[in-house]
Amino acid sequence: MMVDWEITATTILCEAVGDEVTLIVSRDGTIKCSGQQKYTKDNKEAAKILKKKSRKLGRKLGCEGTGCASATGYRDGLLGKK
Repeated sequence: MMVDWEITATTILCEAVGDEVTLIVSRDGTIKCSGQQKYTKDNKEAAKILKKKSRKLGRKLGCEGTGCASATGYRDGLLGKK
């Protein structure tokens, strides 16, 4: 299916990190997520934030990368995939 746009973005509440993130999808299907950069395991400050939020919510939080269900579901919906 050919899409008639170059790039689109949306902000969602990401359950994996308990924060709002912006998903950016290009017409070729590539995804970028602001949460992935912010909540990578190499970021010690973000790790502290996630640990604190995890305790508060009573469940483990962690970024799943651009392969997560939220990102791929948004992309697939835009591109008409099932």
